[in-house]
Amino acid sequence: MPAGVRLRRLFRGPAGLWRAMARRQKLPAFASSGKGLIIQPPYQVRNPDRIHLGRDVKIGPNSVLKAQEAYPGGWSRHPRGEHREQNFEPTLWIGDRVTATAMLQVTVFDRVTIEDDVMFAANVFIADGTHCADRGDVPYKFQGIGPVAPVHIGYGAWIGQNVVIMPGVTIGALSIVGANSVVNRDVDPGCVVAGTPARVIRLWDEQRECWRNPSQSGAIVD
Repeated sequence: MPAGVRLRRLFRGPAGLWRAMARRQKLPAFASSGKGLIIQPPYQVRNPDRIHLGRDVKIGPNSVLKAQEAYPGGWSRHPRGEHREQNFEPTLWIGDRVTATAMLQVTVFDRVTIEDDVMFAANVFIADGTHCADRGDVPYKFQGIGPVAPVHIGYGAWIGQNVVIMPGVTIGALSIVGANSVVNRDVDPGCVVAGTPARVIRLWDEQRECWRNPSQSGAIVD
């Protein structure tokens, strides 16, 4: 097939142009990154110099890693107040062998830490800050970013599909967050949580080496 025909077919329509752009996308210069890093295009990365990635990290397509150094356009508390800019010093740490199926969205204003061997299903959203809602008469995008609190996801955790992890949350090592959950409080190590807001539905019993029902200390979960 002549080269000109191949190019016309490649760029035919928006889908073809999107595929071509994705193929040309190159990894940015991160603050640090280990061997074996794969981020499948297309993706978005903001301020890569504030992002650290370990060895053999695999992140699927349509993901967003955003280290937010400034938030422009916020207003003072008065609805007609002057515009002001908030400045942050964000750091995103992603450990070794972290994997994400697709559409991982991480927004960092202070610090988000993801330890080794964490597994993300598709469409997980993590943020250590959110929009203020101090007033009901001003668009929320103009009210700035509210209290910021670090997020920490412990070793070997499994985060299910469509999960939202809110500011200030620590998820303990080897815990599971069920699909479609909203996590707004800390999760202890070795447990399963699910729901909106997420609650504990299973606990790992180290002595018996099995999962048990949290409401009945002796009940075994098949």
